[in-house]
Amino acid sequence: MNNVFNFHNTYLNLPENFYAKIEPSPAKEPILIAFNKPLADDLGINNNELSKTELANIFVGNSIPTSTITIAQAYAGHQFGNFTMLGDGRAILLGEHLTNDGKRFDIQFKGSGRTPFSRGGDGRATVSSMLREFIISEAMFHLGIPTTRSLAVTATGLPVFREETQNGAVLIRVASSHIRVGTFEFARNFLKEDELKALLDYTINRHYSELNDDEHKAASLLRALMYKQIDLIVNWMRVGFIHGVMNTDNMSISGESIDYGPCAFMNAYKYNTVFSSIDVNGRYAFGNQPIIAHWNLACFSGAILPLVHENEASATEIVREILGEFPALFEQKWLNMMRGKLGFVEQLDDDKTIAHCLLKLMEKHSADYTNTFSYLSGIALPNSTLFDDSEFKSWFSHWKVRIQKQEGGEEKALEIMKKSNPVYIPRNHLVEKALELASKEGDFTHFQKLISVITSPYYYRVELQEFQNPPESGDQNYRTFCGT
Repeated sequence: MNNVFNFHNTYLNLPENFYAKIEPSPAKEPILIAFNKPLADDLGINNNELSKTELANIFVGNSIPTSTITIAQAYAGHQFGNFTMLGDGRAILLGEHLTNDGKRFDIQFKGSGRTPFSRGGDGRATVSSMLREFIISEAMFHLGIPTTRSLAVTATGLPVFREETQNGAVLIRVASSHIRVGTFEFARNFLKEDELKALLDYTINRHYSELNDDEHKAASLLRALMYKQIDLIVNWMRVGFIHGVMNTDNMSISGESIDYGPCAFMNAYKYNTVFSSIDVNGRYAFGNQPIIAHWNLACFSGAILPLVHENEASATEIVREILGEFPALFEQKWLNMMRGKLGFVEQLDDDKTIAHCLLKLMEKHSADYTNTFSYLSGIALPNSTLFDDSEFKSWFSHWKVRIQKQEGGEEKALEIMKKSNPVYIPRNHLVEKALELASKEGDFTHFQKLISVITSPYYYRVELQEFQNPPESGDQNYRTFCGT
């Protein structure tokens, strides 16, 4: 049992203020209900000789390997713009698993009971919310977007009280680490400067070792994180993903997507789409995500300011200069992403106009974001009012001439587009159907089918039309909720 993971824990070398030692609460009758065998194989996890019952007891926290010490991590964060002390309120780090090729991954329980950071929460999670994270994180991985992943979901046999009484579950989340912008905010606001410096050095050693010889490590880390976050948000917008709760405690220093609570994928294109029930003012709307990423990076720069330069005025000027690069960098990355979605090989001056014109027409007709680009990629779809619009027909003709004239012609354009434009995303109504059947009826048929589809999102299969179609009634009244 103790050989399932290869634990070499380094986070414990940080000052003790960064964590609290805590063990998961026991689960009554754990049952393994979802297991990511491809991920287990990639991690080199030794599970072949264990029964499902033994795995369930490990994955729910009933059987802790002797080679690790379980902890809850401390962090703070700006939630909807307001700073507060937080920490792992329903998550416990089982340990850091080292793969055979030397890669390090956090193995974390989510929903495993109260911790010193739970405040008024119960520390539990529902079957539905944990299966949701399993679906979305796997979809993001196979879409080619940096993300935390889900190794397993284990039902606890315990009730969880939300809007209604639901069945409890624990998720095993795998991440490059769980260091967040909020971790640095915690150190800056509640700890000493030498502890903040210890966190900076640890983070660079773990994620940005190329910066170790840099004379100005803190400033270089800010710039490196900015590049990663720009790439991440551009990728989100490429596939129509809306995170829904981009608080600073949900911005990972590793550059991975983390925390799939009130997130969703957009069907009908609308720049200001919001699904999260708690985002009443649209702070984290689809189109606001780059703005919020920039804002979060400003919070990060404030947290590391004493380490940027000993003179505060000089430090402020340095981070202002770095953050000032964000808008132009993001626009260039976004435009290159749209060139991929449109099949453009060359970079021409009117590319931005072409892209924005299409998006404007899509919003006018509430055209499906994913399917419109599938249509342009040569996949036959049911008629849309967009396709009958005279402005769209004119746009389409202009676009067609453009890709036919460029190097490689239309064939090269379609090759590029099919790598940039997924055919399948985890459509909201299909996710809800899978969760409803699995959590309330114990029927995992649709869940497993959905997983099989989203693990090959760029490969068109004519028999999977139902996974390509948006809901007939649209997503007008669709809302997502935070699992706590």
